[in-house]
Amino acid sequence: MTSFSLRQTYGQLPEPFHASVALTPVAAPRLVKLNVPLAQSLGLDAGWLAGPEGVAMLSGSAMPEGVHPLALAYAGHQFGQFVPRLGDGRALLLGDVTDSSGQVREIQLKGSGRTAYSRRGDGRAALGPVLREYVVSEAMAALGVPTTRALAAVVTGEQVMRETPLPGAVIARVASSHIRVGTFQFFAARQDRAGLRTLADYAIARHYPDAAHAPAPYLALLERVITAQADLVAQWMLKGFIHGVMNTDNMAVSGETIDYGPCAFMEQYDPTTVFSFIDERGRYAYGNQPSMALWNLTRLAEALLPLLAEDEEQAVPVAQQALATFEPRFQATYLAGLRAKLGLKTARPDDTALFRSLLETMQEAQADFTQTFRALSSEGAVSGEGVPELLAEFGPWLARWRQRLAQEEAQPASDHAAAMRCVNPAYIPRNHLVEAMIKAAVEDEDFSRFEALLAVCTRPYEDQPGMEVYARPAQAEERVRYTFCGT
Repeated sequence: MTSFSLRQTYGQLPEPFHASVALTPVAAPRLVKLNVPLAQSLGLDAGWLAGPEGVAMLSGSAMPEGVHPLALAYAGHQFGQFVPRLGDGRALLLGDVTDSSGQVREIQLKGSGRTAYSRRGDGRAALGPVLREYVVSEAMAALGVPTTRALAAVVTGEQVMRETPLPGAVIARVASSHIRVGTFQFFAARQDRAGLRTLADYAIARHYPDAAHAPAPYLALLERVITAQADLVAQWMLKGFIHGVMNTDNMAVSGETIDYGPCAFMEQYDPTTVFSFIDERGRYAYGNQPSMALWNLTRLAEALLPLLAEDEEQAVPVAQQALATFEPRFQATYLAGLRAKLGLKTARPDDTALFRSLLETMQEAQADFTQTFRALSSEGAVSGEGVPELLAEFGPWLARWRQRLAQEEAQPASDHAAAMRCVNPAYIPRNHLVEAMIKAAVEDEDFSRFEALLAVCTRPYEDQPGMEVYARPAQAEERVRYTFCGT
């Protein structure tokens, strides 16, 4: 008798939404990591998942009775170029569970083999990208950023061919759903209005049930996705996170961060920072992420036009009005986040200039983004007594900041600093540490660096004595210039 059962609600949608998959078993699947707390929150039997049947399922080799995996259909703009049929070329949707909070979550395997959408790909994933996604997605969750979660990582016992042979692996991830902007584009490109409506109804019921009661439900859906994405990208910016491939097929309508490919956390503050090897023109640079999110949302609005009004001429201004809410929402969330990072609870007209001045000073000083805000979160920085050496070049700005703090309700410096440390992390998955972790795992089958980095980065706001090396930026010889998507 199995200890694992799933519903397949997406599978109840018509055939164009998905395709069934013939499993491609792997040679010797072995569990690298099981996220036991996540499994427990999903009501899953962690012991069964870690056993032979569970590992067989997590590798995509064999499914328990009643689990019928699917590959999802979607389209998308990739670096601005539209591809009408992409789909899950190496992913399997296993089905739904309901977590301890009552939220329905999907479990998906990534790297589990070929599907109807694989084209010329092998449908597999290499170990390095699987470990990167595991660490970064779990770190993002700990940072409080909406994200997919990592349930498990499994090595396959087989090699995948990239530039060189690499050990294969599969990641099991959890999301509210895997509906993308590109999913809507898939039906719009086919001029399948019925399919578009079915998808919109499903997304509303799944993510924004209040929209069903709005005077114009499909407009309400668009508005809620815009809000969710504005808030999400603001949180990326506040943490120094760079997604790397903000294609429309990598934007979830749930407002969760999805598809961790060539992602990275910025160290030296510079809005033009790009890590993705394939982003030669800097389309998805750190500072471009808000405008790229709006570009993607505009593509969603275009796809939804047939549902917004009977006549396209009437639908366009409706969509434009909704899209116009993105910038003010993003700015409101971003500025509120900066205030919290600087210990400010009230809003004043000069705050934007104060924030801009700080970022300009950071850029001129080539200061580390995360370390600077953490240093500002010290009692000495707030009081001016015992300012961290890291802030030596910030003297004039620090004086302005303390004058602004004095306009807040009187509090001890220790209280200001404590509140700031709750939003300014000490630890992020720094790129050189991620690469060192991958190198040890791939070349030596040594997962100790993976375990250590994961443990530190899932407690990002805590001071962890003895772990200072994880808070230190890369030295010149350690700096990582490029990251890769892993396909």
